[in-house]
Amino acid sequence: MKREIIITEDGSTTIHIPEWNEQYHSTHGAIQEAQHVYIKNGLHHFIDTNQPTPISILEIGFGTGLNAFMTLLEAERLQLSIQYKGVEAFPVLTEELKQLNYVAQLNALDKEAVFKKLHDVSWEKQERITSNFELLKEQKYFSEINETNAFNIIYFDAFGAGVQPELWTEAIFKSMYNALKENGVLVTYAAKGSVKRALRNVGFTLKRLQGPPGKRHMLRALKL
Repeated sequence: MKREIIITEDGSTTIHIPEWNEQYHSTHGAIQEAQHVYIKNGLHHFIDTNQPTPISILEIGFGTGLNAFMTLLEAERLQLSIQYKGVEAFPVLTEELKQLNYVAQLNALDKEAVFKKLHDVSWEKQERITSNFELLKEQKYFSEINETNAFNIIYFDAFGAGVQPELWTEAIFKSMYNALKENGVLVTYAAKGSVKRALRNVGFTLKRLQGPPGKRHMLRALKL
């Protein structure tokens, strides 16, 4: 399947799949979307309401590593201890990673080696990336996730339901609910009716929030 590197509206890159007309991140701004959905309404919300340490995060769709990198930068800035697991069935290729411009766009040139390390470390092995950030990458399908009471936050960043509806089912969200600890938070860029119904049906309490640039709404789901 053909894949292309494109520039989004905020100047940051993403990977475009022409056959699906789908991207790894919003064409309205990859960094803006990650900041709004996952950092602001996921990580910062959880810190403000719970303040635990360390914080355990599961990312559904490790992809380009943008969400992980921005979370690592926040861990460094706020001196948080974060344990991060990224699940990805089809890892991004090395030649694609070389074309991504996140380090420059985030004014984090001193962290270029750190971004590279996120991708270079072995899969299936927990690695310390910085003093504040540990990473475990697992190459598997989302349907294979079976942890219980393991995570404080889930970044649900799968491809859209329009192209991969099997990733947005009650069965998947039930495994997400089980994987979260009490008072855990799941955030996603999606807000369509079928996604809301599936999340509610497995026990989540939902809050519809203003979306990132280019989207009216997003969802935050709470395990209370």
